[in-house]
Amino acid sequence: MSVQTERTDTGTAAAPGVRKTDVTPPGDTGSARRRGGASAPYLLLLPALLATVILLGWPLVKNGVLSFQNLNPRQLILHLTEWRGFDNYTDVLGGSDFWKVVQRTVVFTTVNVVLIMLLGTLVGLLLARLGKRMRLLLMLGLVLAWAMPVIAATTVYQWLFAQRFGVVNWLLAKAGWSSMADYNWFGTQISTFSVITLLIVWQSIPFVAINLYAATTTIPKELYEAASIDGAGTWKSFTSVTFPFMRPFLWATTFLEVIWVFKAFPQIFAMNRGGPDRLTETLPIYAFVEGPGNQHYGMGAAISFLTILILLGLTAYYLRTVLKQEEDEL
Repeated sequence: MSVQTERTDTGTAAAPGVRKTDVTPPGDTGSARRRGGASAPYLLLLPALLATVILLGWPLVKNGVLSFQNLNPRQLILHLTEWRGFDNYTDVLGGSDFWKVVQRTVVFTTVNVVLIMLLGTLVGLLLARLGKRMRLLLMLGLVLAWAMPVIAATTVYQWLFAQRFGVVNWLLAKAGWSSMADYNWFGTQISTFSVITLLIVWQSIPFVAINLYAATTTIPKELYEAASIDGAGTWKSFTSVTFPFMRPFLWATTFLEVIWVFKAFPQIFAMNRGGPDRLTETLPIYAFVEGPGNQHYGMGAAISFLTILILLGLTAYYLRTVLKQEEDEL
């Protein structure tokens, strides 16, 4: 006795008693699942994107609109809107003060980032070589320094470098430099920047060190063993094994530190309010002093918008460099 089977349009045999319409075309379910899976990441990112647009995009638009206005206490009280067009930008870019502040900011950022990356990398490599207990103790100290509030840390440094009762002057006097007993660390541009740099570097090293230590944990130990067999010393092992693996982390961390130092505001303002004689003002401090400080909010908005454009230029340069490196590796 033979069993009759029906064939579907695809040429495959269907089970007895099953009609063509009862057979689900192959691939339909898989396609639906793939479409749902492809859209899932965008749906998950949607709340974060909306929050970014609302919290960052809208203030940026308002700041851009304000930079084209003449806004001072008179306009605020009378609810007047006076448009200046590009006059705010013309006044800023045409003055010598802005370019001096830009140059000062670039030099200040460069010095800080170089020190941060150099010392942070050394501490990160030290963490990789320490034993478990010493590593845990050092990481605990780094995390505590990193977690300290900025204003609290600035207040501590003001106390350490105070002219009359500062600990640093007292230690220097005890060490034989009696002329430093009443030294005013905030009386000159160089000394003020030195204290601010010390504070920012101290606050930034933990992030760099922990990040680069995490990078060293991804390096296979077999590579070090192979380098040792080939007769490579400590420096050769670093340049041929450690550094190539750490390079992407170094690029990303350096870029983040450039942004963080470039826009540093509370350390400089709380330390000496950009003094003495406005010689330690960077672009964020300059925008605040010229804007809310002098009650010329349109001018301050223009300076802050130019600062954003400079940071966007740095970001574009960083992305271009990273993409070029990826193309070279391919």
